[in-house]
Amino acid sequence: MSNGERTFFGHPWGLATLFGTEMWERFSWYGLRAILATFMAASPANHGLGLSEQTATAVVGLYGALIYLAALPGGWIADRFLGPRRSVLLGGSTIMCGHISMAVPVTGSFLIWLGLLLIISGTGLLKPNIGVMVGKLYSEEEDGRRDAGFSVFYLAINLGAFFAPIVVGWLATGNRWHLAFGAAAVGMALGLLAYVLGRGSLRGVGEQPGLPLTPSERRHAVRIIPLAVFAAVVAMAAWAASGTLTLDRFALAVTALILAVPVVYFSYILLGSHDLSEDEKSRMKAYVWLFAAAAIFWTVYDLAPSKLLFFAQKNTDLMLFGVHIQAATTQAFNPLFIMIFVPVFAALWTKLGTRVSTPQKFAFALVTVGLSFVVMAVAARLAESGKVSVWWLVLVYLIQVFGELSLSPVGLSVTTKLGPRAFKGQMLGIWFISISVGDAVGGQTGRLSAVVSEPAYYLVLALVAILAGLVLFLFTRRLRHLMSEHHPGSVPPVP
Repeated sequence: MSNGERTFFGHPWGLATLFGTEMWERFSWYGLRAILATFMAASPANHGLGLSEQTATAVVGLYGALIYLAALPGGWIADRFLGPRRSVLLGGSTIMCGHISMAVPVTGSFLIWLGLLLIISGTGLLKPNIGVMVGKLYSEEEDGRRDAGFSVFYLAINLGAFFAPIVVGWLATGNRWHLAFGAAAVGMALGLLAYVLGRGSLRGVGEQPGLPLTPSERRHAVRIIPLAVFAAVVAMAAWAASGTLTLDRFALAVTALILAVPVVYFSYILLGSHDLSEDEKSRMKAYVWLFAAAAIFWTVYDLAPSKLLFFAQKNTDLMLFGVHIQAATTQAFNPLFIMIFVPVFAALWTKLGTRVSTPQKFAFALVTVGLSFVVMAVAARLAESGKVSVWWLVLVYLIQVFGELSLSPVGLSVTTKLGPRAFKGQMLGIWFISISVGDAVGGQTGRLSAVVSEPAYYLVLALVAILAGLVLFLFTRRLRHLMSEHHPGSVPPVP
């Protein structure tokens, strides 16, 4: 970096542009997330959709799952067709249109479903590619500065996630749902404004696709993609014409398809003829275990915008330090704790080094998130006699953050480490699929509430997570062997 060049906390000024874009995009995403379930469960008399809590939980879970699944085609479109810069612009514009659609105060649900579809599509384009652009602001030799730059960028995510539930939750009071959806649209508009005004600071980063389609590949894509879309539309139309299509059945069917994705993908990697070395196959077998552990973790963790939100709304005395807060505001506890404890955990993992292995960190995360739902089971039992203090939820989110910081950043790191050389570029997409699976399955767990009590519901999920964590602890030695940690020299460097 030349002397006198404008910087952002010592980083290229382009980071300021991407920081502002990401912060406001996350504001729009977490703002909607904080009220979506309660809006769907609100009666039509209160301007909601009138869904049952079980169905609303399933839909919110499916919405989150599709957001992460959409990152795979979104990354492909940027790599092969649009380039990251145009993908982010198109994605942000599509997200804003989605929020505007939801903000229109009309009766009926068509504009709501259209808005969610647009937000899913837009986020699939924006989310994976804005991070790529952050990395490209630095030269290959600037590993330390790049890591620090991503830490600053991570702050943008959590700032948006912290303020969104507070602002949007307050705007939604009195059943002003569409006003709150409008605030999310304004947030994305501000993110787009920051992106467009700061485009000059990006210095050409992300203008071109990394591996453009050849003319023959483009012709093939032009034939296949419309055909696939047409087939999906025909299948949905036929299902609707049969009279058996319901929202619950649709959510269950899509959940089954999402579960099939990692099965097919891992089978393709391990059983296909890709000239994988024995070490690469061994590491991928270990990764399957870690993937399953991560999916279980997200199944419990990402119930925050549905089950925990309903608990806050119905069973919690929402007084915090003598101030009444909205149920949606409880969603701000998580990003607040993340901002506080990220430096602590970063220092902790650096100090512990290799004394604590990746499987042990994952196991700790599972046990921790399980213990958070043991706390929820106790709170739900106490709530049967009257509303409980909001501090129960504060404790739950605090415990869960310890688990997240033991699994989420570690998972990103181990994903790049264990992926076969032939699949390095696709492995982060596979990590996002673990979140997608967890969100989809977590949404379906809401159906348990129809057959078991609330305390039992939380306790069942707690036991599943804790038992999975204990099993992972027991198999740590075996997994370290599969991961080649017994002979690190055999692990090929990450390109």
